[in-house]
Amino acid sequence: MKAVRLDKLLSGLGYGTRSEIQKLARAGGVELDGAALTDAAARVPVGPDLPDRLKIDGRPVDPPPGLVILMHKPLGATCSHKEDGALVHDLLPPRWRRRDPAVSTIGRLDKQTSGLLLLTDDGDLLHRVISPKRHVAKVYRAALARPLTGREGAIFASGELMLEGEAKPLAPAILEVISPTEARLTVTEGRYHQVRRMFAAVGNHVEALHRERLGGLALPDDLAPGEWRLATEAEVVAIFG
Repeated sequence: MKAVRLDKLLSGLGYGTRSEIQKLARAGGVELDGAALTDAAARVPVGPDLPDRLKIDGRPVDPPPGLVILMHKPLGATCSHKEDGALVHDLLPPRWRRRDPAVSTIGRLDKQTSGLLLLTDDGDLLHRVISPKRHVAKVYRAALARPLTGREGAIFASGELMLEGEAKPLAPAILEVISPTEARLTVTEGRYHQVRRMFAAVGNHVEALHRERLGGLALPDDLAPGEWRLATEAEVVAIFG
């Protein structure tokens, strides 16, 4: 188990600068295994049990690096750190903006798309999920402006559909018709506004879009829009299942 200096650990988790952490420790605001830890230079073992062992002002410390956040992204929130308006990062504790390594979304959902969104500070995991070589499937439910014609499934599955402005055809995608104006689409790529552009290419318009699944991981029924929780190890494994 790796041991890290207290001031470096807590500043990396967004609790303040190293000097601020030193003041906090001297004031008795840090406890390790129930005892005050006043030396900010003390080395703290960092493992999954850190929040159970280390308390800041009587509260469990935030999870150490390696966290994966499972969020039900609401409509109107942007997957960005800096754009105007509501941001998905606004839904997390404010100090998490100062974490190092930074918490980033795994891929993006546009402002008007809701559903399953993962965030992490694990760069290796992020790249494994979004890597084109992994072919991690993404499942969307789309409400359409016009009834389906019946030809869309074959076009999407052909591997020959070209999006406007692109030189490479899309990989085959699977269409499941739910109703005349609603469908579920499974894609393995993450091109810009891909699902919306696919339906536009066959003469339709997506009025509402919701991501239900990423790989083998489905959006939990108990997460309302705007809610989030830490993903379990089994859920992270399920992405690649």
